[in-house]
Amino acid sequence: MPKAILSVYDKTGLVEFARGLTGAGWKLIASGGTARILRENGMAVTEVADYTGSPEILGGRVKTLHPAIHGGLLARATNADQAELNALGWDSIDLVAVNLYPFEQTITKANAALEDAIENIDIGGVTLIRAAAKNYERVTLVCDPRDYPDVLEEIKTGGTCAETRGRLAVKGFAHTAHYDARITNYLEKQLLEGSDEQQPLNLNLYPISRLRYGENPHQEAVLYGYKPGAGPLGGKVLQGKALSYNNLLDLDAAWRCAVSFEAPTVVIVKHLSPCGIASGKTLAEAFPLALASDPISAFGGVIATNTPFDGEIAAALGKLFVECIAAPGFTLEGLEILATRKNLRLVEMPDATISPLYELRSVNQGVLRQTVDMGDPEGTQWRVVSRRQPTSPEWAALHFAWKACQHVKSNAIVFARDEATVGIGGAQPNRVDCVRIAVARAGEKSRGAVMASDAFFPFPDSVQVAAEAGITAIIVPGGSVRDEDSITVADANHIAMVFTGIRHFRH
Repeated sequence: MPKAILSVYDKTGLVEFARGLTGAGWKLIASGGTARILRENGMAVTEVADYTGSPEILGGRVKTLHPAIHGGLLARATNADQAELNALGWDSIDLVAVNLYPFEQTITKANAALEDAIENIDIGGVTLIRAAAKNYERVTLVCDPRDYPDVLEEIKTGGTCAETRGRLAVKGFAHTAHYDARITNYLEKQLLEGSDEQQPLNLNLYPISRLRYGENPHQEAVLYGYKPGAGPLGGKVLQGKALSYNNLLDLDAAWRCAVSFEAPTVVIVKHLSPCGIASGKTLAEAFPLALASDPISAFGGVIATNTPFDGEIAAALGKLFVECIAAPGFTLEGLEILATRKNLRLVEMPDATISPLYELRSVNQGVLRQTVDMGDPEGTQWRVVSRRQPTSPEWAALHFAWKACQHVKSNAIVFARDEATVGIGGAQPNRVDCVRIAVARAGEKSRGAVMASDAFFPFPDSVQVAAEAGITAIIVPGGSVRDEDSITVADANHIAMVFTGIRHFRH
């Protein structure tokens, strides 16, 4: 009679899985809490303590750590190993269903105590996973409740195949590697002196999907996520063909920008550059303003919003060709209208947030890590450096433009009126060319607009070009040795100028 040991913290699907095993003629062995639930549901089960002849000890810290269990798991399908087990009065164990104490959930709770984290470091479960995975040629490991139905189906039709056992073994080792990495990262911060950069960075990434190709057709690409079973960008694709490498980069840029605003906001991105950003009372009100910022570049772009995509904005898209839309939800009316665009990808995001709060970027022979730029640090104080103070409407536009320019590739220049961009220039080797691009995009709409610059003006030429275009107020970090030259040009043209003291490069 084949034997299975079950020891799970997450009881999802446990009863159905165990009932399927007993129906297929399997004997069940289970640890205390798992055994109790199975008995309550009318199943015959042998507790681990009865099977090993050794009770749980140390308040449950030791349950399954016994040679009767691990000998049964690690024994190979050889006469010698089986004879050795028999001589000791033990049997082979053929399947392990196990999942681990919720360490990650514990440490993410507010005011999580180190003692609680320590008690949620699983030892026996990790050992079960590794033993079963090591002996995958004979033993089936199930460490994810989502695999229960498929494993049970194979068992009912003759037993799990070698390919399945191998795949589940790899999944098990990946799971324990991720688990150990999170423990390591947490304890390094809690127990070791020194800054984070003195400690190794442990990553465990899970494949989400193989992409058709990378940036170009001759490049291979795969999308990975931080959590097993996660969707692209942590969201869920509701319709449309598969997302491409470039789609994902553009959607990420658009989403980061959209969720940095509080009012309903629409962001249009093309080739990683925002070409239109606008806020309004509704998305339908904001969309035409975002589109008007650069309607030529918007063709074939992606859109992100920070509130659910409804029928009004879906109708407002008109005939504009859009590749993808990301939003924290879509209304039924919105989905019905967008369903007519068969190739349009819709990505439903879980919430209007950015996670994790750091970003990684590969370089030759290494990786860069930095915290996400979430805007001006708390306590930042802006100061007016020009003779003229901004008017109330200019202040509102400056706040919007300053936030918008943080999402444009450096050297970022944003022209804005009210809460909408009217011209954007960026990603050029010099700042004055970015100002000229913004002027060209804005046209007559630059007259009476405000300008934001992500970094200081090395020369006053950028201010002069902006003045000639009709800009009335400028917000900039300041900090150049020629700041006074720029302020002089601003004063000569009656431009209000605000220094923030904070730079927002985005390379």
